[in-house]
Amino acid sequence: MKDLCATVDGARLMDRLEALGQIGRQPETGGITRLAFSENERRAKRLVAGWLEEIGATVVEDAVGNLIGRVEGEENQAPAILIGSHLDTVVDGGMFDGALGVVAGVEALTAMKERGIRTRHPIEVIAFTDEEGARFGAGMLGSRAFVGMLSRKELEHADAEGWTIAEAMRAYGLDPERLESARRAPASIRAYLELHIEQGKVLENEGLPVGVVTAIAGPLWLHVKVQGEAGHAGTTPMRLRRDPLAAAAAMIAFLDAEARRRDEVVATVGKIEALPGGVNVIPHTVEFTVDLRAIDEAVRDAVEQTLRQEMETIAAKRGVSVSIREGHRLKPVALDPAVSRVIRQAVDSLGIRPFHLPSGAGHDAMQLAQFVPTGMIFVRSRGGISHRPDEWSDPEDCRLGAEVLLRSVLWLDRLGL
Repeated sequence: MKDLCATVDGARLMDRLEALGQIGRQPETGGITRLAFSENERRAKRLVAGWLEEIGATVVEDAVGNLIGRVEGEENQAPAILIGSHLDTVVDGGMFDGALGVVAGVEALTAMKERGIRTRHPIEVIAFTDEEGARFGAGMLGSRAFVGMLSRKELEHADAEGWTIAEAMRAYGLDPERLESARRAPASIRAYLELHIEQGKVLENEGLPVGVVTAIAGPLWLHVKVQGEAGHAGTTPMRLRRDPLAAAAAMIAFLDAEARRRDEVVATVGKIEALPGGVNVIPHTVEFTVDLRAIDEAVRDAVEQTLRQEMETIAAKRGVSVSIREGHRLKPVALDPAVSRVIRQAVDSLGIRPFHLPSGAGHDAMQLAQFVPTGMIFVRSRGGISHRPDEWSDPEDCRLGAEVLLRSVLWLDRLGL
């Protein structure tokens, strides 16, 4: 195809990624913190909006804060091809997670403009709000609102400082009462593409810079509270203790062992707190989180039920109580085979061996995949490291990933699915 002469500028791609990486940079660690509806997230969106406006895109921010830049095509009434990811981060995260996908979308549009390529379909680049869920414990707010799967009830979730999502939206300048207006009609979308770092070691082990994602595991988040009885650490005999931390430790050990029995399941306890928190005090309350994931929903849910039963058993044996609150439950999704074939062709056209793999991490793509044809491209991660300041992907790998994205968009536009 003649259009495939269009190429992204790898140096500019990295320069823009570095510029974004300065927003929310923590001087002590070098990590990046851009939480949902924060000033850092606002600054990042403004920077990206400026780049989009420079290439002639129409830029808007919808009711939930999703940043959308649109370049019209020859057939403006045609459904749009969407490119998206996110700009928010976990606390003390890395430079590539989410941001690479947004910047690669900007670069794809820039490359098309520089070479005078006008597509038939409108092209949109979207930075979705709060993919990570790091602030409110309920992620993918922007993409769920975009497909009409975010309820007003969920806006009552609060962060560690007591701010609800609705309150944070108002402080940001948004109106929670307009939430439903962020919903996009599926008929207005031809396809959705997302470029993301792998956040794992599979591509590195294969010696490949990019891969084609086949499916996305469904995350299940649980918030567990174990309550017992506080007491003096020196004067309370072991046989008389109702120690919630010892009970929680047994629960966590069981979860780890149960997940290790099944190759297709991963389980993580990423946060735990014991109260009152004195070195010489038996806690009265322990709270911890559970992140349970699998490509097969039935397998994941079976592990969940086994875990819930064992937690009740452990609590009864140790004389404590346990309560479990569901924070996040998403279905695993298979990505569109036709879109994946287009991505595979783009990979092959660059002389790279096409390789298919699933994603253990959740992405905004899993929300859109329920309604529109969706595909994902992975870029190799050094050491599989992510959600850390030392997260890194090689600049050449990033360029190749952006090139696959660009070619996929052009093929989808001209040749279809």
